[in-house]
Amino acid sequence: MSTVDAVVIGAGPNGLVAANALADAGWDVVLVEGNDEVGGAVRSAEVTAPGYVSDLFSAFYPLAAASPIIRDLHLEEHGLVWRRAPQVLAHALDDGSAALLCSRAEDTAAGLDAGSPGDGDAWLELVRGWDRIRDPLLDALFTPFPPVASATRMVRRLGAADTLDFARLAVTPVRRLAQERFAGPGAGLLLTGNAMHSDVPPDAAGSGMFGWLLCMLGQDVGFPVPEGGAGELALALRRRAESLGVRVLTGSPVTAVTTGGSRATGVRLADGTLLRATRGVLADVPATTLYRDLLADHPLPARFERDLDRFQWDHSTIKVNWALDRPVPWTADAARGAGTVHLGVDQDGFVDFAADLSVGRTPERPFLLFGQMTTSDPTRSPAGTESAWAYTHVPQGADWSGERLAEHVERIEAAVERVAPGFRDSQVARHVQAPGDLESEDPNLVGGAINAGTAGLHQQLVFRPTPGLGRPETPVPGLYLAGASAHPGGGVHGACGWNAARAALGANGRLTGGVRRALARTAWDRLLKA
Repeated sequence: MSTVDAVVIGAGPNGLVAANALADAGWDVVLVEGNDEVGGAVRSAEVTAPGYVSDLFSAFYPLAAASPIIRDLHLEEHGLVWRRAPQVLAHALDDGSAALLCSRAEDTAAGLDAGSPGDGDAWLELVRGWDRIRDPLLDALFTPFPPVASATRMVRRLGAADTLDFARLAVTPVRRLAQERFAGPGAGLLLTGNAMHSDVPPDAAGSGMFGWLLCMLGQDVGFPVPEGGAGELALALRRRAESLGVRVLTGSPVTAVTTGGSRATGVRLADGTLLRATRGVLADVPATTLYRDLLADHPLPARFERDLDRFQWDHSTIKVNWALDRPVPWTADAARGAGTVHLGVDQDGFVDFAADLSVGRTPERPFLLFGQMTTSDPTRSPAGTESAWAYTHVPQGADWSGERLAEHVERIEAAVERVAPGFRDSQVARHVQAPGDLESEDPNLVGGAINAGTAGLHQQLVFRPTPGLGRPETPVPGLYLAGASAHPGGGVHGACGWNAARAALGANGRLTGGVRRALARTAWDRLLKA
């Protein structure tokens, strides 16, 4: 048996951030990962053809680039290099046109204005609103709930009337947001496509906030990618943690959280090894995995068990990776320089696609997120070629294998071919990841769900993962939920890990004195005031 201050279960981005935070505070930390490499859903490999690097799960990281948690870790000192495509994002339509989110807001506005005079000014008005509240809003999103200090700063900047306007924007369906603010279709395509990165339907409350946030992040930090592959972000986090003394154990699945005297005392590994934690266990795993599997022998309150039964996953995902012998032959020139391309549906098609998912029906016309990785980072494949991928959501609970999977991959490729004739002829190799494949490669992606639970309002804030305080504390003292099932949810921002680390530090003495002084000399100083 080894004894340390804290054991962190899972070396996804949240677990890596938690380990860094505790080590910065001077704790002795062991980070345990079941896979042979760190990263969770932030990994890359050559799975299509030699020389073509594919991101196996997530690929573009606006949340990481903007997150005060990850940004202030200064990962560039540990080997991370961000790369960006010439343009952020395009939405390609079957008629050969496209809406374009440019790297500069003024250029985005000019493109929207060319299609519908006045829409450019309306876009810049949204950007000015973002600029006004950017820092306190990000602090509020990424620090423990309730974010009293950062919310107060936001209200002071906005004033009473504008605070109400922003609160209304936050709950407005993205479809309605576009109708209210813009006359032409372009801005609505950009807002709605970004909202569909979550599983909130475009006519549901809260979708407007998702669409606005991702569009504004695109105008602010772009949709950057790590040079060399997504895994380089995880490796930079690992290198920073190890430089602080964190021990990282890979290929070491955790089978149980041990308890004694009603509190968490450590973990048991698959090989029988016991790791004792004197101050805390932080689990970067789904809520259901933590409570139903790792705590299987520990009784939980009946009400909590009932609430856990109601936990809702987001939709499943099918992802296809391609090695292409040339750039994608887009009909719309605007799509050629964009790192991310949305395609497959028009404005009304978003609603049809979401309705199919809501009733468990396979979409005949899937909405696709398409990544041009070599366009974003030339190191991803040989010169003159493209490493590309697309993913789409499908209903949870179905058997996505065999003929059913093949038929949907055909729909995916047909959608790309409609906006890029000749795409199929450019393929050197293809690699398909069904929902079951995603889960087997990263057990946190239950059923191929990539956001660790629905982003619907009924499972956000104080309702995530179950009704309560929306915090990382669990019914077991000394045990903290550090995965994306906790507030603020999915995305590579590190907030779930930071919040769990902060809770563990606070439970072992108020964040004052020596601990606060230690953290004040690190990246966490500003976040402690948020």
